[in-house]
Amino acid sequence: MRPYFLILMLWAAGLGAAAQFGKISIGYQALGSEYAGHAGLGLALMVSIVGLVGLVFGTTAGLLVTRIGARPAILWALILGAAVSLLQSLLPPFPLMMLARVLEGASHLAIVVVGPTAIAAAAPPARIGAAMTLWSSFFGLTYALLAWLGPGIITGYGLAGLFQMHGVWMLTCAAILWRLMPSDIAPPLAAGAGGLLTQHLAIYASPRIAAPAMGFVCYTMTYVAVLTMLPGALTPGWGPFAAVAMPLVSIAVSLTLGVWLLTKLPAIRLVQVGFAAAILGSIALWFLWGQGALEAAAALTVAAALGIVQGASFASIPQLNPSAEARAKAAGAIAQLGNLGTTCGTPLLALLMGRAGSAGLVLFLIAFSALGIALHELHSQARA
Repeated sequence: MRPYFLILMLWAAGLGAAAQFGKISIGYQALGSEYAGHAGLGLALMVSIVGLVGLVFGTTAGLLVTRIGARPAILWALILGAAVSLLQSLLPPFPLMMLARVLEGASHLAIVVVGPTAIAAAAPPARIGAAMTLWSSFFGLTYALLAWLGPGIITGYGLAGLFQMHGVWMLTCAAILWRLMPSDIAPPLAAGAGGLLTQHLAIYASPRIAAPAMGFVCYTMTYVAVLTMLPGALTPGWGPFAAVAMPLVSIAVSLTLGVWLLTKLPAIRLVQVGFAAAILGSIALWFLWGQGALEAAAALTVAAALGIVQGASFASIPQLNPSAEARAKAAGAIAQLGNLGTTCGTPLLALLMGRAGSAGLVLFLIAFSALGIALHELHSQARA
């Protein structure tokens, strides 16, 4: 049972990492009142700067984890995350708050690089696909939980209470993993040849290390953008339902149908199947646009298809990369390109919908889903 408990605690650390984004999003209006002089761009940067750290340093984090080891990396990241949250609970002046968010970005990045690497090492061979799919749910589930519980916490305990609870969560995860996580789950490994630039180029030149990230960026471009923009564009009355149901359907399908399909198909092929299903769902959405319940059903179909892509993308890391070093590098690349997608997807979709409405949304989904299929096919041929 110990490996399974370890996997659950690593997943819990992932929930804490996702909350480093979510707590600011759910407290956005309250933070706007607290930092009224920095509304607009300044407040938006407070949300996004954690992702920008991952965008710039994602693969660097993967390289560093291979040098220092998974255990010290995640323990220090959780301790740093707890300390930063407790500092944020004081609602310090805006420049200090932004510095705390930069440090939080470093904490977040280390957790999302170590998490899948350590889970793949801890899981029994027959359960790796299920374990990686569980890990992949951390972001969507955290946002759903915060959307449900966060407003009540802020009402009852204020922003300070929300940040303090997050800090306690991170510290609790650190304490349990300190006792639970073995030092040899992913030991320090020899540094690669050449400087950081050379090693970055080597990562993205590898059809095994880079492949999970190349498909994942197409997923993050679409998923976060669609969750943000689609509900407000649906038939009046169906938007709030879709906003809650889409992430939950995505997670549920990933953890059930997705896990089962991983026993039948290689993870990369399943990613392609998921993208193909997203294309079909997008076409259905186009034809059913404006038809209420049918339109919402098509939106849920797209979310379910992207849930398959989400889980299978993480499952492909250990399938393609047998060594802990390669897995850490692949997780770093996923963190980097995943943040690229979340940063760029929503503005691009907003532009397309502003110019072409529902057609822009559907073409956006089809284009990036087709690109994901094509990129994986190119990498598959390179690996042959």
